[in-house]
Amino acid sequence: MSGKKKKKSVGVDNVLASNRKAGRDYQLLESWEAGLVLTGTEVKAIKLGHVSIQEGYVQIDDRMEAWLGGSTVQPYEHGNIFNHRTDRERKLLMHRKEIERLHGKSREKGLTIVPLKLYLAHGKIKLKLALGRGKDVVDKRETIKKRESDRDARRAMRNHNQ
Repeated sequence: MSGKKKKKSVGVDNVLASNRKAGRDYQLLESWEAGLVLTGTEVKAIKLGHVSIQEGYVQIDDRMEAWLGGSTVQPYEHGNIFNHRTDRERKLLMHRKEIERLHGKSREKGLTIVPLKLYLAHGKIKLKLALGRGKDVVDKRETIKKRESDRDARRAMRNHNQ
């Protein structure tokens, strides 16, 4: 027993929800990590995996507070009259300088703030969000073509080596 704690990285087992469409629909430029203000029943429901951030978005209000909207957390099945609303906006916890930088960048034409994944880090639920630029249909097709050609090249190399 060494007494040292091992740092856990954000692995596959720690991810509670992910927005897989974000990488396809947006060109991701920068990413940040934010905490969330949640109620007790929301935490329990999220840890059970009853959460979706596919339609989620992040907006910054005039008081320089970041909010996660559009995501749904299903009610906790063992909750009582104090259960949460499924579609409420949740406040994001970030440093003020980060929020100001994010707000300035998001004001540029074509840039938006997209939630990428919800994960567990050191017992706390965190949200990874990114600044993204929307892709055109042509860009999406080019991404698919590049991915398929890379896959074919790897397959050819693997078959050649055997």
